[in-house]
Amino acid sequence: MTDKQKFERLLTRCPVNHSPLFFERPHLSRRRFFQILGSGVSGYFVAAPLRAGEVVSRAGVTTQNKAKNVIFILLSGAMSHIDTFDFKNVPGATPSTFAPENVTGIGLFPTGLFPKLKNNLSDLAIVRSMRAYALVHGLARTWMQIGRNPTSALGAIAPNIGSVVALEMEPQRLATQVFPTFLALNSGDAIGAGYFAARYAPFKAEPAATGLRNTSSTAAGGPGVFNDRWSLLHLLDDPLRVRSPLGKPAEDMDAFYAQARAMVDNPAVAQAFMFSAADSQRYGNTAFGNACLTSQQVLAANQGTRYIQITLGGWDMHQDIYDATDGLAPLCKTLDDGLSALLGDLQSSGLLHETLIVMQGEFGRTVGPLTGDGGRDHFLQQFILFAGAGVKGGRALGRTDPTGGFVEDYGWSRNREFRLEDVQATIYSALGIDWTKIRTDDPFGRGFEYVPYAKDDVYGPLNELWA
Repeated sequence: MTDKQKFERLLTRCPVNHSPLFFERPHLSRRRFFQILGSGVSGYFVAAPLRAGEVVSRAGVTTQNKAKNVIFILLSGAMSHIDTFDFKNVPGATPSTFAPENVTGIGLFPTGLFPKLKNNLSDLAIVRSMRAYALVHGLARTWMQIGRNPTSALGAIAPNIGSVVALEMEPQRLATQVFPTFLALNSGDAIGAGYFAARYAPFKAEPAATGLRNTSSTAAGGPGVFNDRWSLLHLLDDPLRVRSPLGKPAEDMDAFYAQARAMVDNPAVAQAFMFSAADSQRYGNTAFGNACLTSQQVLAANQGTRYIQITLGGWDMHQDIYDATDGLAPLCKTLDDGLSALLGDLQSSGLLHETLIVMQGEFGRTVGPLTGDGGRDHFLQQFILFAGAGVKGGRALGRTDPTGGFVEDYGWSRNREFRLEDVQATIYSALGIDWTKIRTDDPFGRGFEYVPYAKDDVYGPLNELWA
């Protein structure tokens, strides 16, 4: 049978009105092409790893190397620190339903807001000497994810911390592991791979009981039709790559197709990304709870995912923060249900000892009495929470003054406020990544530092978490 006959035969079995995701072939500019690769199944698997020779500087630091995985929970909108994890009782303002209790090692803790997490406090280390740089949501949220000033020289091209992890963990991936290294759940605005290759971008997904979209051949007409389309794709493209090389974009797309193909009709994908109504209910039956549930299932599958970012928004409460229906309490319940179940399941499966959990907001909120609108405005002082991967829990590091406005005790050896770059260095160190690395492959040739100024020891990991 000639190539023309093969083409015609396959074409009759591949109706264009049932084109699956992997065979939609729009004409794209190079820039638009890489923008599209940052979302959905298409957002992860492209391009070859960056060359190790492009790393030109190491300070010879010793990493903690305690974690295999990271779950980063981003509290979008900025949680009020003095009403939650750096609790301060404001006479005449704090609702009695918050029911603060004095917990050894932690201090006052609002058990009325977090009745389930109360039982997990022995796993939690709360850093109260955390201080934000910016009070603008978008700027602060980006800073959290890239670990540097977004307005700096390299801020616009800096990769997500998860993308750095994906690049660093690439050599450890097995051929049989088909999940993305960097998974973003309910995080549609997650920062991407920056100037790194698009394969290190976050794989963005919205958890659903029915599983991961576009990973079943059913929509394409079943395995037979899907495989025919796959054959047709290569029948069309392979000769072009030989006779007229199409360049890097086509090579990247080919690699993307191959990696996406490995996830189609894969039982490991279905098992990790689908969940029952009963399990969803156990996690609170919310989008956040489902993301936590999916996270622990994905890590249990051991299919290559090492960094998971989860976003829980709604914390920007400039008014009616103590409203029982739309204020702090119902949102705290969502967090309480999901995070407590996640900690419990990771503990039961043995994964907590190798999974670092990090939770923080963009900044804190104003201290003292509420505003005239019954809310709290933006404020630099905040907290950050760590758990798992050998972190010694049941304690607070650092202490603020009685109002929660300023730090009185920094709680760590650097004797200063804990900053976002320190968070980044702590995550890298926990994973065994040298946080002082400098790359020379950035577009500006300035030298991209994993953690800015780390080579000069300006920023570094919070080793006291493991003390």
